[in-house]
Parts: sequence; structure tokens; C-alpha cells
Amino acid sequence: METNYSWGRNRDNRQTEISWRANQKREIRPLYRAVFLMLLTTLAMGVHSFRLVQLQVVDGQKNRDRADQNRIRMIPIPSNRGYILDRNDKQLAANRLTQALYVWPNEHTPQEWEKIAKILSPIINITPERILAPIEKAGYQSAASVRISQFLTPQAFIWLGEKSLPGVEVRSESNRYYPEGNLASQILGYIGEATAEDLKKHPQWPMGMVVGQLGIEAQANQKLSGVWGSRLIEVNSMNQELRELGDNESKGGENVRLTLDLDLQKTAEAALGDRRGAAVALNAKTGEILAMASSPRFDPNIFTKPISQKQWEELQNGDDPFLNRALQGYPPGSTFKIVSSAAAMGSGKFSPDSVIGTYPSITVGGITFNEHSGGYGVIGFRDALAFSSNTFYYQLGMAVGPEAIAEWGKRLGIENNSLKLLGLPEGSEGFIPTPEDKEKTYGEPWYLGDTVTMSIGQGTVLATPLELAVMVAAIANGGYRVKPHLLADLTQTPAAKPEPTGLKPEAIQVIKDGLISVVEYGTGQGMNDGSIPLTGGKTGTSEVSGQTDHSLYVAFGPAENPEIAIAVVVENGGYGAKSAAPIAKAMFQTYFSKSKSGGKVQ
Repeated sequence: METNYSWGRNRDNRQTEISWRANQKREIRPLYRAVFLMLLTTLAMGVHSFRLVQLQVVDGQKNRDRADQNRIRMIPIPSNRGYILDRNDKQLAANRLTQALYVWPNEHTPQEWEKIAKILSPIINITPERILAPIEKAGYQSAASVRISQFLTPQAFIWLGEKSLPGVEVRSESNRYYPEGNLASQILGYIGEATAEDLKKHPQWPMGMVVGQLGIEAQANQKLSGVWGSRLIEVNSMNQELRELGDNESKGGENVRLTLDLDLQKTAEAALGDRRGAAVALNAKTGEILAMASSPRFDPNIFTKPISQKQWEELQNGDDPFLNRALQGYPPGSTFKIVSSAAAMGSGKFSPDSVIGTYPSITVGGITFNEHSGGYGVIGFRDALAFSSNTFYYQLGMAVGPEAIAEWGKRLGIENNSLKLLGLPEGSEGFIPTPEDKEKTYGEPWYLGDTVTMSIGQGTVLATPLELAVMVAAIANGGYRVKPHLLADLTQTPAAKPEPTGLKPEAIQVIKDGLISVVEYGTGQGMNDGSIPLTGGKTGTSEVSGQTDHSLYVAFGPAENPEIAIAVVVENGGYGAKSAAPIAKAMFQTYFSKSKSGGKVQ
């Protein structure tokens, strides 16, 4: 019995021990879990605290700046570009209001911008690559806005307004506009956004600034541009303005007034048509350029929008519409006989009453130089100019010599700083060769035959249409070389004051009479049909190897007390009276009709 009891007691003890251990395990498991959760919580709080320290202390300033950038924005305000006006304040280059698209680079990652560019591309009709290019140039971390398009269509404007894309903004802007299209395009030039090279040269220019690239737009850019302003604003996450924090107003550019007369410019360009050439009209007394036409032309309005490579290549090919042919040298042909006449009398080797026998031809150094006809007998300067006698001037030139001819050509305005006050960065001057020039350039001696061809404006003699207008103006105004200029502000300044050529009044008068005789009974009789007052002029034909001759005409009017001087060149136009003179006639008609109607070019 005792044994059985002991066995039972031991069994009870074991069961009790097992039960106790089981209870112990049940009590320990929650404790482990609690400890584990406490450790995990502590670790998480540590990581979070570390991150807070990093965000607020280590990177605090950077993150505060980033938050401010997302909340506060500096909005650049482009200045209104000044207008370019004609002498009567008619608009040649103006501005009009358009809707422009801007983006904020730091609003999205590069990958996000790639997606947005693909969305915007068909809406604004710009390739994704061209959308991304200015963003990449500014840098994806840039806090400054970047202009993507200056001309949104109404459809694009509405679409963008409905979508409200973050980081994308539409603004109203004033943009360049040329109301007369391609009129005077080589003079006005065109505009475009400042390039990276431009911004490097002018660090004060903001990105996206529009600057002049050619012509008056480039030459007077500082005056026309004005000063950009800015607005400091606070926006919400939807890019909507909450309040204005500061304002720095932009300052509009100043207007630039030219000496051009819009009506006369239109006439000159219409008369030239699509022929290559140039026509210039000057105030014969002051040197103000009333018209300067060059053909072919280009429309500067195409540069107010992004221009494609194809468009640029098309403009570069062909007849170079960017070239201002009024400032390019041409062989002046018989119009240069005005210079030879001045040299003959100015040198003292001939008097206004001198006469020379003319012939069908003359032979110099074994070379025959022909006359227009069988000769005109013994004639003086008046008839020599009227009939444009070659043999008269061959003999005169050999007697006077190349140095004197070159000197008087410069005194009358050829190769004599005609571009100095012009106000255009482009152009060239003429060239009147001397024996020294030939030796330096070609390593050859000067021959008597060179003087013969030089005396009638052939050989290597060159003069620009502008210089030819200055030349004939010097005869028209009594012997003063005017200084051609386009900026109206220069007219009454000492810098623009005409300079005396030194040619005596009696010499000037005989040349002037000869030019009037050209119109009365000489080679320019087509100008004397009664449609305009009597004028003076000189036809010219310059030879072009392997091509049709160039056609030239220089003129002044009216014959008594001249006011306007004109020079016209038509490339490959044939005889001067055939192509160039009718253009001058059309310009005279406009000029004199304005005088009759009270709209005189003043």
C-alpha cells in the first residue's frame, strides 16, 4: 500500500511540475513579444529621429530653400521692345500681344519632363526634343522659369488652361511684329532669343531675352531692348498664385525713328520687283536716306517664331535675301563719268569750256576701244555726258591720270566712309584702283589701257548704289559730300554735316547741266515725258563677263533746286535706260506726288 501510494504521489508531483512549466512558458512568450516590440519601436524611433535630425539640422537649409522654391517664385517680366518708325512715325517694327508657354525645370525629374514633353508636343506643335532643349540648357534643378513657346494657338491656350499641368504656365507677352512684311528687311533686320554665346558676353541678359540679330534691330538693340522686371509671388501646389510678395517693374525700350519714308520705300521695292538689285534715295542736302531697297528680300516675321533648319537652309540658298545690295560694290559703268568730269576740271587740266574730238574708236597699246556710234564730233562736257561719249572720256582719262580720278572719286563719296554714320553693322564700300593698288594686289604694272577703262567706270572700279547716290547728290547740292544716315536723330548733328568737295561752282554747274541734258535730249529722254518735273540723270551699263550687263541710273530732282538724289542698279538688267531708269522714275513720281498733295517728304 505504501509503495502504491508513493508511486501515485510521484505521478502527481510530475504532473504538477509539467503544469507549472507549461504555465511558465505561457507567461514568458508574451514577455518576449513585448521586449521584441519595444526594441523594434525603439529602433524605428531612432531611425525616424535620425532622419529628422538629417532633414532639419544637416540638410535643413537646403530643404527650406527647396520648399521656398516650390512655394515662392520669381517671375521675370520681359520689357516691351521699342518700335522702329519711319520719318513720319509710321510703324516699321512694332509689337503685338501673344500667349507664351513657360515651364519650371525643378518641378519634375528629367524622366517626368520627357513624359510631359510628349504630351505637350502635339498641342503646341513643337517636337519633344525642342521642348526639352531649353530645359536641359537651364538645368533640371533650375528654379527659374524657361520659355518653351512664344506663340500659342487659341486651341493650345484653352487646352493648357483646362489641364493646369504642374510646372507649366501660360503668360501674356508682347512680341515683335513687322506690319509691312518683307519691306526694308535688310535695314530693319530681325530678332531672336539670345544664344548661349550672347548670354556669356552679356551676363546681365536674362535667359529668353529677345535681341536684335541683324540690321537696325541689332545696331540699336540696347536702346530698343529696355530693362526686364520681375514679380515675386507665392503659389500653391497647383501653380496658382496666392499673393504677390514684391514687384520690380520692367522698363520698355525706346523707339527708334529712321529717316526712311514708308511710301517711297514701298515704291522702290515694288518697282524693283523680284529682280536682283538695289535702289537708294537721299535727301540731296542732308544725306538722310529716304529709301533703300534691296532685292530679293526676306520676311523678318518668320524669325519671331522658332525657325526650322529647313527654313534656314532655304533662306541661305539662292540669291541671298539677307544681302543688302545697296551696300555692295558694282562696276559703275558710265555713271562714273561724273567722277571723271570732276577730276578733269578739279585737277586743273581741263576747264568747264574745254572740248575734245570724238571718234568711232581709239587705239591704245594695240587695243581698240570703241565708241557707241560713229562719234559725236568735237564736244564739251555737257554733250559728252548727254550722249555718254566713251572716246571723250578715254582721252580725258589718259590726260588726267588714275591718281587724280581716284582722288576725286573719294571726294565725291566713293570709298570714303559712307558707312560711318549709316547705323547698320553690315555692308561694304566701293573701290577705285590706283597703280599702287594694282601692284600690291596683282603684282602687275599699271597700263595706259587700265586708265582708259577706269575713266568710264569699267575694269576693277566698284561703287555701291549708296555711294552713287552720294556722288550725284554732291553735284545736285552745289558741291557738298553728304554723309548718309538712317537714324533721324543724327540729321542735325555736327557729325552729319556735309563736307565741301572742293570742286569749283563753275565745274559743278557744267556737270549739272550735262546731267539735265541727259534727260532733255540724251540717253535718258524716257524720264522727260511730262509725268514728273524735269530732273537730271546719268545712265550706265556695266559689263559682266559671260552675263547680261548690269543696268544703272543716277539722278537728282527737280532740275532747279534739287531735293532728292537717286541711284538704281539692276543686276543683268541691260542698258541703264531700259531697266534702272524706270525705277528711278517711279520713285520720282511718288516723291513729287506727295509734294503736290501736301505730304512732302520733309
